[in-house]
Formats: sequence, C-alpha cells, structure tokens
Amino acid sequence: MPVEIEVCIDNMESLHHAIHGGADRIELCSSLALGGLTPSVGLMKRAAKVSTVPVYAMIRPRQGDFIFDQDDIECMIDDIHAAGQAKLQGVVLGAITAGGEVDMSTMKKLVDAANQYHLGVTFHRAIDQCKDYKSSLEAIISLGCERVLTSGLAATAEQGIEILNSMVNLANNRIDIMAGAGVNANNARKLLLQGCVHALHLSGKSTRKSNMKFRSQAQMGKAELDDYIVPITDTSKIQAIKAVAQEF
Repeated sequence: MPVEIEVCIDNMESLHHAIHGGADRIELCSSLALGGLTPSVGLMKRAAKVSTVPVYAMIRPRQGDFIFDQDDIECMIDDIHAAGQAKLQGVVLGAITAGGEVDMSTMKKLVDAANQYHLGVTFHRAIDQCKDYKSSLEAIISLGCERVLTSGLAATAEQGIEILNSMVNLANNRIDIMAGAGVNANNARKLLLQGCVHALHLSGKSTRKSNMKFRSQAQMGKAELDDYIVPITDTSKIQAIKAVAQEF
C-alpha cells in the first residue's frame, strides 16, 4: 500500500509548494499557528480551481477546545456547504464532549452535511483529547469517516508510536490512521515501520521575508510576531519526506 503524504497549508503560496514537493493531499486551513481553523470561502474556491491533488478543508470555527455550541455547529454546517459548493474533495473536523468522548450528536449533523456533497471526512486530532481512544475510534468508524489524524495521544507522533500501532491494529483496515504532529523526514521511517501507519501529515513549515520595502512601526498582532516574515511550506521538506515514503 503506497504511503500517503498530506500537507496542511494556510495560503496559496504554500499550496503550490506542497504540490511541487509531492503532496498527495492538502489539508486547507487558515491560522496554522492556532492549530488550523476554517479557511475562507475564497481560499476554498481558489484551491479547488488550481490544485492537482485532493483538497480537504478544515472545519473548525475557533481556536481552543472541540466542544461546540449551537452557534458553532451552524457555522460549521454552513462552512461544510461552502466546501462542497467550492468542489473540494473533503472536510476535516471533530467534536467531543466535556467528558472526553466523541460528540456523536454533533458529529452526525456534520457528517450528514458532508454526505450531501459526497465529501470525504477526516476526524482530526480531537481524538487525542478523548479519554478512551479505543471506544472513540469505534465511534468514529461508525460515523463513516475515512480516516483519523492522530499523534497517538502524545505531544508528537513519534512519542505516540505505541498507541498509533494499537490504533492501526484496532482499525483493521476499516479506517485509515494518519500520523501527525512533529512529523518530518527524520522520523518518518520510524513512524512507518514501528507505528505501522500508511499516511503521514505535516506542514513542512518554513518562512520567507516579506516583499515590503517600507517598514512601519505599527504592529498588526502580538508583539513577538514579525509582520515582515511570511510563514510558508518548504518544498524541500515535502520532497524529503516523500523520498522516505517511496521506500515503502
């Protein structure tokens, strides 16, 4: 089974870099620095128009936890409709309860909305905040999701290899287990061998200098953030992990 490489991005420049580097699928977001939020409708439409690989939109209306109230849910459903109308291939989402279980009521509403457009569904790293990954995985499978993005409940996928391996065995080919969080060319081989996964998720983060020649003293956000540095995907990082993946 060929190894899939999914690259998460939050701008069009990174989309081109990711595809050039060999990405098999794109996770389209805004605000990767916050863990990834829902991209704009314009970004969805443009990505759908130019991408040569499948694009899945993150559906996450705010930063923070994955407990969503009715306003959040309505926003998420509208955003799923936007992804479908933009002709994307899928969505990435997740909802859990305060007790650390999959919020089946909310998830059924979201999956039903995705099914209207035949969108694939990835359950994201909200599973890593669940109290029992085994029962959570079964719940996600019952919803008809295609895959789960997980670090194996650890800070990084490399640290979560034991749980990743357990998830793969529990899934038994009923759903794909995709390893994400701190994935790079240096640990990819270990994840593929010891974690037994066949899909890797990364951003391949880098930065470039702004093209601005004039420099203002005004600050657009937090003081520690440099407005004249642009975060982008590094093509060479994607190429490097793709080369590792092609060994399997």
